[in-house]
Order: sequence, then structure tokens, then C-alpha cells
Amino acid sequence: MSQRTLHSLFKPSSVAVIGASNGAKRAGNVLMKNLLSSGFSGPIMPVTPKYTAVMGVLAYPSIQALPIKPDLAIICTRGSRVPALVETLAQFGCKVAIIMASGMAQEVDDAGVSLLALAQQHAKRYGMRLLGPNSLGMILPPLGLNASLAHASALPGKIAFVSQSAAVCTTVLDWANNKGIGFSAFISLGDATDIDFDELLDYLGRDGQTRAIMLYIDSINEKRHFLSAARAASRNKPIFVIKSGRSLEGTRAAKLHTGGIGGNDAVYEAAFRRAGMLRVQDLIELFAAVESLAHSNPLQGERLGIISNGGGPAVLAVDELMLRGGKLAQLSPATLAALDSVLPATWSGQNPVDIIGDADTARYAKALEIMMDSEDLDAILVMHSPSALGESEAIADAVIATVLRHPKRHRLNILTNWSGEDSAYRARKAFNRAGVPTYRTPEGAVGAFMHMVEYRRNQKLLQEVPQSIPDNIPTDMHTARGLLQQAQLKGKAGLETHEASPVLAAYGLNTVPSWYAATADEAVAIAREAGYPVALKIQSPDIAHKSDVHGVMLNLINDEDVRHAAAAMRHRVLAIHPDAVIDGLIVQKMALTAGAQEIRVAVINDPVFGPAICLGEGGSEWDPTTDAAVALPPLNMALARYMVIQALKTHKLKDRHLPLGLDMHALCVMLTQISHLVIDCPEIASLDLNPVLAAADKITLLDVSLGLHPKDAEQGSRLAILPYPKELEEIASLKNGLEVMLRPILPEDEPKHLAFDNSLSDEDRYKRYFGVRSRMTHEEMAVLTQIDYAREMAFIATAKGADGEDITLGAVRASIDPDNTEAEFAMAVRGDHQGLGLGKLLLEKLIRYYRANDTQVLSGFTLFENRNMASLAKGLGFEVAFDMEERLIKMHLALKP
Repeated sequence: MSQRTLHSLFKPSSVAVIGASNGAKRAGNVLMKNLLSSGFSGPIMPVTPKYTAVMGVLAYPSIQALPIKPDLAIICTRGSRVPALVETLAQFGCKVAIIMASGMAQEVDDAGVSLLALAQQHAKRYGMRLLGPNSLGMILPPLGLNASLAHASALPGKIAFVSQSAAVCTTVLDWANNKGIGFSAFISLGDATDIDFDELLDYLGRDGQTRAIMLYIDSINEKRHFLSAARAASRNKPIFVIKSGRSLEGTRAAKLHTGGIGGNDAVYEAAFRRAGMLRVQDLIELFAAVESLAHSNPLQGERLGIISNGGGPAVLAVDELMLRGGKLAQLSPATLAALDSVLPATWSGQNPVDIIGDADTARYAKALEIMMDSEDLDAILVMHSPSALGESEAIADAVIATVLRHPKRHRLNILTNWSGEDSAYRARKAFNRAGVPTYRTPEGAVGAFMHMVEYRRNQKLLQEVPQSIPDNIPTDMHTARGLLQQAQLKGKAGLETHEASPVLAAYGLNTVPSWYAATADEAVAIAREAGYPVALKIQSPDIAHKSDVHGVMLNLINDEDVRHAAAAMRHRVLAIHPDAVIDGLIVQKMALTAGAQEIRVAVINDPVFGPAICLGEGGSEWDPTTDAAVALPPLNMALARYMVIQALKTHKLKDRHLPLGLDMHALCVMLTQISHLVIDCPEIASLDLNPVLAAADKITLLDVSLGLHPKDAEQGSRLAILPYPKELEEIASLKNGLEVMLRPILPEDEPKHLAFDNSLSDEDRYKRYFGVRSRMTHEEMAVLTQIDYAREMAFIATAKGADGEDITLGAVRASIDPDNTEAEFAMAVRGDHQGLGLGKLLLEKLIRYYRANDTQVLSGFTLFENRNMASLAKGLGFEVAFDMEERLIKMHLALKP
């Protein structure tokens, strides 16, 4: 990945059109027309041996004949000619090419290599980047560049749109032009064989001209890069995603469309949520979201006030708000009294504020002004239904005037819903021109408001400090992996409850005591030893759900019961599955289920995002991806809590309020344990815990089915999000003999990291932040402690204090550019622990880490006053240079000889 080469995509100073044409309807003709009519100031150079000039612009017979190296080339020829053209362009020094041709992955040359692979090889050899193939091109309104086959150009604005589908591009363009909504960039990815979502998100996330990002996704190729880039970008601006393939059939169609892997829709949803992105269900909702964003202020809170001249539409709005989990503002006595003084006696007397059907411009303006003055609201929806007065347009103008002159217009969000057709159309146009979001329906307006709320909630979730998982929970990876690898060596495809129990116990997960019996007599002997009552289950590799074939018998209280149950189950199973292999029987102690609730937890292996954890109710028809809340590991206590709340909110899990019912803390601990188990043990392909018995704070796994990967299965980067790298923990000693733990930072470190930052002297803070700065806020500290290990690293040094609690003594951190070329570091050590060699230990650890990471350069800056830092760096092999003008010392270490 190279952000530097992407600069030529977003800021080209010259463009060549390969295959430019004077023939109407030819791609090379449409492209030239679009380029010439959009106001691009750089040279536009048609390349074609056929014509002397294209559309009045002097043409060049070949790429070699071009007078300058183009930053951007657009290839409009058929697929068979593309590989050779890419090679010539790359040799000539062109930085980026857009390929329009489709079907290149299917066509092969004489040696059987696909045309697409050939083009990629040529581009890679010379460091040229490719957008497409099968791309519609791109439009960059700020540059006046329309390098696309679109039927219209885009207006300049603050929204970036990136789509895998060309048809969706043209639809969005049509709609946006009609609404007067503009774009900072409009990009058709096509098949995304080189430049993909992740790099564009990285660029657009940092782009000052982009306020929000919209994505249309058929499928994701690079899960880890995609999620890393999305998590980084969504900290700065909202990202909206519309994802095709919500149904099974849709997934198949999307697969054909872009040739990607069809992952599971619920897992995609979990991934988007985890990255702080907002998913919208369809284009209409996407447009509504864009419209609210194009004109919205950051939400201060979630309380919505509604003003309407009709009761019915206001009730529809309230229904939609409640269904989507929104908050209706409660009006204070002062606000109600102010409204009383200007509204007819028959007004609703509460929120929604029904100002009656005969409301005129003055009544609307007064009611809106009072609502905007009030401290009870964070947003206001103004609604209008056609009335006999016919003042639709005039009322819209009065609302606009009231909003524009009010001092709180930048703190409150105002949304409007003007129902009706002709008169309402003109009113909606007036709102568009004034930058006030407007919607055709109450539901559309509330939906748009709820997107703003969801975005705010996502941001809060990204900053949440997790409780730490209790220390007494074991994570014995050595034991668990040893057992799993033994099973793999025996060629086992999976483990049942009695075999999986010791693996789960290594992570503190309790199963009900279980034993294997080859015969009914053995089962009786085990039951006597264990003590009645017991449960008996048939053991067969051919039966996934034992209860479906009546292969489970509960509450057996004596020897006779066990013998009878064993014979009856065998008979029933063979009647339904005559070919089933029956290995024997499983005997289990009966768990005490009175007053407890049964739930189900599964881990599935998604083809795109890898392991995903599912939580729901269970049952034999259970499909984890439709009947469960889904989350991606790694989970910590905060994320596990969010998952449980999500499951309850969507009714995938119901709290049955039983005497020993669901205990939030216990559920979160269990989910976090399962996350640790899955991360540490790549041997596990799947896990089905069904049922799990939740009896207040005691959680027991009654039936376990653990699927194994084959012994030598390639695991690569199976996790979509890099987990905490435990292997980087180490113990070291300072010069005074104090033992310290050097380890990567965790989200749970936030309170202690804040204490560390606050403990720095004013002088140390000045050196660290290159100036005077106030104490860190919770939001700033969340960014420093919740890092993405795929893109940055922070090591801290901790030691035990007098009270046995860990204290943070020092920290070093570095973030890396997306190309993995250079990491820039910064460091600080507590004043009372300076001079003990701690800075050296931390910096050496960082150097080792980035060397192993194949990063090329480690660099840093420090102030002239900080000579100690400069001499430490010099001692570790850094080149140190003084910048007299900036009064800075630059430290530079080449990590690769």
C-alpha cells in the first residue's frame, strides 16, 4: 500500500486518455467530453494513432510520443490491449491508471495467465497503481476533474463516495445533483484488484475537504486492512456503508458481480459496527443519511422535539423514533408556559407540539423560536402537512428565516418534513438551497436523525473504557493447545463435551461433568459412581443435533432407567438414520436447571472475517447468523457488554426474569473467556455451546461441540482485528533493581495512563507535547490507550505500587505510515523514575518490535532543551541532527541495513 502514489490519483496535474476517440458512443469519446467540459486546468492528452485531434485537442499517436509523463492515465480500450498498455505507461513513468475494460479476469493469454494478472504484474514491477478494471472512473469536483463515463458531473461538496458498483454510482449522482448535494471525491472502484477500500479510507479519513464518507460494498478482500483503515477514519468523520447481499440470493449475486468472497451478512454487520461505521439498508436511507450529514452540526445529545400542524404525522414520527430506540424530549414547565402564550388553547400541551391545522407563518416561527431557545432539546423536527391555508412555501421561508437568525443555529440540528407534492416540492427546494435538511416522509426524517444518534453512540463506544476481566480467570494456552493438537494428530474432526471439557477448563469455562461409556452396562457403572440423577446422550459423528432424533434422555434416576433409555435411544436413532455410526453413550450429571435460563453461544468461521462469536436463545432451527447477536474477537468486558445489550435489544436473547436469570457480569466474563480461547487456539474451527445454563453468576456449558481444523491447515491472518500481542510482554530490571513489566498498552489502562500523564512535571509535559498543554480529556486518553496493533504500537512500563496495584512508570509509542516505511516515536518517563535506564529499555523494545515488523525507518523529534533524549538516541545508533530554525532535534534510525 502506498499513500504517496495515491497522491497522484487525488491530485493529478496531467491526464492522458489512451484510446481517445471521435466516434460517438465510444468510451474514449465520452471520457474526453467529460474531461473537457469539467474545467480541469492541467493538460489533457488524447492518445490514438487513428486521429490527428480528438474533439479539437491535438492527439499523440503513442504513449512514447507524449510530451510529458502523465500523472493519471485512463485506459479506454478493450481488455486484450490493456496489459501491454499498462507496461508501456508504467515504463514511461505514469503513476496511476484507471482501467475501464471488464472481463479481464476471465480472459487469458497464450500461456494461460489472465489478462488482469498480467496487467497487475507489469504495474507492480514499476510501482504504478491501478484503479479498476471494470471502473466507471472518478470525479474530483474540487479539481474540476471528471475522468469518468458518467452521464453527468458531480457538484463540489464535502462528501466522498466510493462504490464497487458503477450503476449505483450513476444513481447516486442523479439524486445528488437533483438535491444540490456535492462531493469531495466520487470514485468507482470496479473490481478493486489493486487500489481498494482500505487505502481510499486512509486517504479520505485524513483529507481536509472530506467531512463524511459513503461506501457501497459488494464484498471485502482484505479484512484486516479494511477494518484498520475504517476504525482510524471513523474516529474523524462518519462513514456510511450500504452493503449488498443481505439475503442468501443477494450474496450469490454480489459474488458474481465483483468476484469477491461472499461472507456472512450478520458478520459484516458486526464488523461495520466494530469499526464505528454506520450501516444503512438501502439507497433511500443512504440518501437520507447523506442529506442530514451534508447540513448537520455534531449532536450534543439525543433529545428530539417535534413541531407539527397535524396530529397524525407527528404520531408516525414518534412511533418511528421509539421503534428505532430514540429519545423524545421532555419539555420543561418554562418551555410549556412560553408555548402556551403564543399557541391556541387547543394545542397538544406536550412534545410533539401540535400547533393545529390552521397554523400560519407567524405561529410556526414563534413556536420554533421558543423551542430553539429551550435547553430541553438537541434537535427539532419541523413538520408540515398541506392545509386549506395553502401557505406551504411561505411557512418554509419563515422556518428558514427563524433558523438562520437564531444564535443556537450551530448547536441545534433542525430537520424538516414537508408532505405533499407540488407545493411541498417548491418548499423542499427552498430548504435545500438554505442548507436545512428536508424529507418527504416523517419516517425518512426520523431515520436520518437516528443515523446522527447512532454515529454519536458509535463514537462513544469507540471510546469506552472496558472493565478488566477478573484476574483469577485462567488462560492456560499451553494445556489447551496441547490437547487440541493431540486430537488433530489422531485425525479427529471435532470434540464432544467430555473430550472438550479439559480444553474449556483451561480458560475457566465450566462444563457439566461428563463421561464416555461404550455400552449400557458401562453407563450404569458410571451413573452409580457419579450419583443419580443423570442424563444420557447418544454419541454419533453423524448426528449434529441429538435432540432432533430424540438422542437425549434427562433425569434418569436408577440403573433400570439408564438401561431402558440406552436401548430406546439406539432404536429411535437407527429408525431415523439407519446408516448412522453409534460410537457409544455420554453420561452427564444432571445440572440443576430450576430457576435458570438456557442460552446458546457459538463461534463460526466466516469466509471473509474469520472467527465470529454468536449469542442467542438456541433451539434446533437456530441459525447463528439470523438468530443471534454477532461480534468479532477480540472481545473485552466493554465490547462483551455491548454484545449482550445488542442481543437483548434485538430480541435475539430474551431476559425471562427467572429467579436465577441472566447476570450481565457473568455473561460478559464468559464471552471474554471464549474470545481469549478462540484467539489463543488457532486449531479451533468452530464451537457450539448448546445449551448454556445461566444461573445468576454461575454459568455451565451443558453440551459442547468443538470443530477442529485439519492438522496442517493454513491459518495466516485468520483474525480480522489484531488481538493484544501477549507474546510481547517481558520482565526487565532497572538500575536500582526494581522489576518492571514492559508490555503493549491496553484499553483497560486508561485510568492508570491518565494518572501517569498527570504525574509528569510541567517541564516533562512541555518536552513531550512541544509546548504547554492542559490535562488530557477522556476522549483523548481513549485514543491513546485503544490502539489498533496493526497500525501503531505503544509500550508501557509498569511496576507494583505499595498497595499492590500496577503503576505506569513510562511509555513509548510510535505510529506507522500505511506503507510501513517510517514509524515516528515519542516517549515519556515519570520524573521520580528518570535516570534508572527505563527510557533505554523502552526505546530498545520499540526498535526490536519495528525491526521484526520489517519497517524501514524509526524517527522522532525532540526539543533543544531535551538533550538527554538526544544522547540516549545517539547511544542506540540514531543519527541526530539539529534544526536551528525550528529549534528541534531530529532522530533517525535506519532499521534495515
